[in-house]
Amino acid sequence: MNRKNRWTQIAWAVAVALLAVPVLAQQSAPPPAVDPAAVAALNSMASYLRALKTFQVEAATSRDSVSDDAQLITRASLVNYVVRMPDKVLADVTSDRSERQFVYDGKTFTMLARRVGYYATIPAPPTLRELDDVLIEKYDIELPLADLFRWGSPKWNAADIKAATDIGPAEMLGTTCEQYTFRQEGVDWQIWIQLGDHPLPRKLVITTTTDEARPRYSATFTWNLAPSVNDAAFTFTPPKGATKIAFAEAGK
Repeated sequence: MNRKNRWTQIAWAVAVALLAVPVLAQQSAPPPAVDPAAVAALNSMASYLRALKTFQVEAATSRDSVSDDAQLITRASLVNYVVRMPDKVLADVTSDRSERQFVYDGKTFTMLARRVGYYATIPAPPTLRELDDVLIEKYDIELPLADLFRWGSPKWNAADIKAATDIGPAEMLGTTCEQYTFRQEGVDWQIWIQLGDHPLPRKLVITTTTDEARPRYSATFTWNLAPSVNDAAFTFTPPKGATKIAFAEAGK
């Protein structure tokens, strides 16, 4: 064998080996694991959120629904929250289809459908987390951005996380964050957590994995930790011409 043919065979062998490496790596890759550092970052964010007393957060959200022919239809909305823990909330939710206002003063909860001019009021428990439970269980109503009040609460269980990965640094709306991915039963989700002394969530993306269409929900957050607000902000006054109705209980 001359030198030229020998080097040609060596070159082919190297090329075949290089092409085989990604395949072998893919076949031998370990299953997803839970990175303790990613879970610790999530717990740190939850502790920080629980410690906030008064804050304002605006969220640009989008949610996919699946049509009968399996097409994804995305709806966008804008949520503006003013919160004074543990018992004051003023929230406005605006989308192409509706405009809702939620007002909670620690004693009553009111929801206003502004465009159609209807509102309903019910007695409310003394804390926001309890209110969220009552609204879901009794009236099948979900407060917008409810996860902000549930992370780190007694019903939050990090053991439900099956996989957790630190993706690395990322920028979200000019803020330096760390991006993480998590997997739980039925959902994959990503979160961008602000770096530094204020570990706030800056973006959340949730993908439903039990549906072949894999619909997604996303929210991008803008925070104000020192809003100017007083008790009057959480007092509901019906707009002129609005009609009071009753909440329908779930299942009735």
